[in-house]
Amino acid sequence: MGYIALKMLYGDRTKYLMLLCGLAFSVMLTVQQGSIFWGLMRWSYSGVTNVNAPVWVTDPNINQVEEIKPLADTVVTRVRSVTGVDWAVPLYKGVLRARLADGNYQQISLVGLDAATLLGRPAVILEGRIEDLRTPDAVALDQWAVERLGGPKKMKLGSVFEINDRKARVVAIVKTEKGFQNIPFVYTTYERALTYSPSERRKLSYVLAKPVDGVTPEQLARRIAAETELGAFTAEEFGWRTILWILKNSGIGVNFGTTVFLGFLVGMAIAGLTFYLFTVENLRQFGALKAMGAGTRMLARMILLQSFTVGLTGYGVGVGLATLFGWIMARDGDFPFIETWQLLALVFVALLGICGVASIISIRKLAKLEPAIVFRG
Repeated sequence: MGYIALKMLYGDRTKYLMLLCGLAFSVMLTVQQGSIFWGLMRWSYSGVTNVNAPVWVTDPNINQVEEIKPLADTVVTRVRSVTGVDWAVPLYKGVLRARLADGNYQQISLVGLDAATLLGRPAVILEGRIEDLRTPDAVALDQWAVERLGGPKKMKLGSVFEINDRKARVVAIVKTEKGFQNIPFVYTTYERALTYSPSERRKLSYVLAKPVDGVTPEQLARRIAAETELGAFTAEEFGWRTILWILKNSGIGVNFGTTVFLGFLVGMAIAGLTFYLFTVENLRQFGALKAMGAGTRMLARMILLQSFTVGLTGYGVGVGLATLFGWIMARDGDFPFIETWQLLALVFVALLGICGVASIISIRKLAKLEPAIVFRG
């Protein structure tokens, strides 16, 4: 009976292709928009992932990683005094303007690392040596800063430009994840970052900390918060805090959510209706099978086989098209597309649910079917 069910499905190529196209389009749109949305959310806390520190200490009322509330320099010592801290180092973060040799200006996100340890530095070094940041006027650019500050021909190792009327010399090029605000990252030492930045009474942006062995980042964050009355978050907590702030204070979540929901709903509705019409148009064939002794359960299994066969095929085609789109658009990292297994699993479960609902509606139709329909003109 399974062979007959598939012959009926593939025999009507027009209906089959309509079903397949409807499901594939719905899956592709859902996966594509969901992946772009998550890519944007990852970009929103790239300031956290690029630094890669277990615990972030800052003002307790901070909302997201790009919202800087300067702290007193003594905070570093206070954090180091907390039981369970392996190391704690200062971090400067701020948006400044770089002046190029041709007189043009470009906004940059300046990150100042502890000179002794360079903890919080990017993991991937494309050119040069990050240790050379300890030399006079040295800075490291990420790949996006190279493009924004003149391109590889004008901005390379040894190139010189200005930050706040002070000389900056490129000693390394690093790889980072793009920021949500599309502002490139420039790295230097903490002390040099203070000289580049405008005069303020407080300039410490964050304190990065790591727990000793046997203490989790969550436990250390709670200890620091309790003993210093500062805000202390793990990297994951700080990332989610940033994402929630973006969703609350922008229309990104609503826009993408509406697109995904409507695309999925329309695609699945079309596919479900087409499958129901496919069943109705084949009532004579099902009636003939029932007249030959096929029971409702057997016909139900045939309907389920047809529904889930076209559903799984549409899922594969849709995911394949969405993945191809993401690979073409995001292969250089300049497009927010991150396809996660959680998204694929959610779409798969939703697709199975739609196929199941469509099958149940068709099965109810067949349950009331009389074999005599095959003898009617």
